[in-house]
Amino acid sequence: MRTNPHILEINTRSWLKRLEAKHGRAFTLRDIPEQFLDTVQQMGFDAIWLMGVWQESAAAREIAQNSPEIQGQIRLIKPDFNPQDIAASPYAVYDYVVDKSLGGTEALQEFRRRLKERGILLLLDFVGNHMAIDCPAVTSDPDLFINTGTTEPHSHRDWFFKTPTGVYMAHGRDPYFAPWTDTAQLNYFNPKTREFMLNNLRRVAELCDGVRCDMAMLSLNKVHRDTWWEFIGGTLPKEEFWSQALATIRETYPEFTFIAEVYWGLEWEIQEMGFDYTYDKVLYDRLRFSSPQDIRGHLGAEHLYQMRSIRFTSNHDEEESLKAFGREKSLAAGTIIATLPGARLLHLFQLLGRPARMPIQYVQDWFAKDEDVFAYYRKLLNIVSNPAFHGGQWSLRDIMPEGDGSCRNILSWQWKQMNTGKLIVINYSANTSRCRLPLKGVCGNEMTEEFSGEKVALTPEIKSQGIALELKPYESKIFTFRI
Repeated sequence: MRTNPHILEINTRSWLKRLEAKHGRAFTLRDIPEQFLDTVQQMGFDAIWLMGVWQESAAAREIAQNSPEIQGQIRLIKPDFNPQDIAASPYAVYDYVVDKSLGGTEALQEFRRRLKERGILLLLDFVGNHMAIDCPAVTSDPDLFINTGTTEPHSHRDWFFKTPTGVYMAHGRDPYFAPWTDTAQLNYFNPKTREFMLNNLRRVAELCDGVRCDMAMLSLNKVHRDTWWEFIGGTLPKEEFWSQALATIRETYPEFTFIAEVYWGLEWEIQEMGFDYTYDKVLYDRLRFSSPQDIRGHLGAEHLYQMRSIRFTSNHDEEESLKAFGREKSLAAGTIIATLPGARLLHLFQLLGRPARMPIQYVQDWFAKDEDVFAYYRKLLNIVSNPAFHGGQWSLRDIMPEGDGSCRNILSWQWKQMNTGKLIVINYSANTSRCRLPLKGVCGNEMTEEFSGEKVALTPEIKSQGIALELKPYESKIFTFRI
């Protein structure tokens, strides 16, 4: 995978249903059209993350179909929905085998083979914190999970459920939210649990080139203790599960990619355990809610941290970018994440211009493709597939005022590789903004603006004094120049 790779997230079940609706027949992973794979390759994606391929939990599906919250979210967008079109959460894993409805393991292997022919890697989910409440181990080996035996818990009874064998078992949970009632919480202070999940990870690693680890920080020793200390005590294991797991998998698959969904300022700690990339939720929040100066401040972080961050403006947990940011701002934010160091994550439905997010359990997520949005992303991805964005040296650029103080709305950075330079300038505001951009290090008599194809003459005056720019609200420019 290239440095600063492009990763495409696909909600597998919704995607296959979309293909079914378009072509009038059922689809599995064996049936993906060549045209789609060719388009993904042409757009410069290095990897596809198939979200939600594991065997579906019947109990989790029933919970989802009867959830007033899920039904209410769907009803806002599709009032006449059929509850039978609600599937289990992909993060309540029954077992780490490919669901038969998707074609099973052989179909996934065939899909992976076709990706490999195009130089594209396959990423899958690994959910370290919990399993589905009806997974086989819940009854066969309850001590893999946090439980109080057949004695009702002395506190927080709403965190627990009673298994068919009479054991009171904890639901998976994030300490800041209510429990996920379709899941059972694994006990990482039990060595058997670690071996059980390591074996699951080995099974997953046989089928793909990397994993996105859901809520990875919940399995850290100190987080696990602080969340569950009443029931597991406070003596920390000597080793972190992730350190052991990553080292073990890479003994067999040295190039295996690990991505961590992680929050709470624990990103660097997780990176030091060997993860290739960690979620940059801070950047997402600043892009959505903060000023350009706050965004620039975040981009001043240590370079290695930046290189190992995964940038996004949309994923299955967040509101769709068109709705969250607004149309023009979402495209500017997309340009920002596509031109920064680190992995660049885009969601298939983001590229297609989905107007609003559906719950991930709803599989009939049909919407009309927004051709203008798709064309913008296709153009953008074509531009940033240039080697300079993947093997070059990145740095922030200083800008100067031009007539007023609106230059504070403008973000700028550059990439340099050999004799090629790429200069990015983005007005991240709803107002027309102006700046003067120094052109130190720019050679030649002209530079090209990539979105428009416009040639900009570089006179001696411009080279010495910088170029004056006026950018419309949320307008982006990417200049190519000779070094």
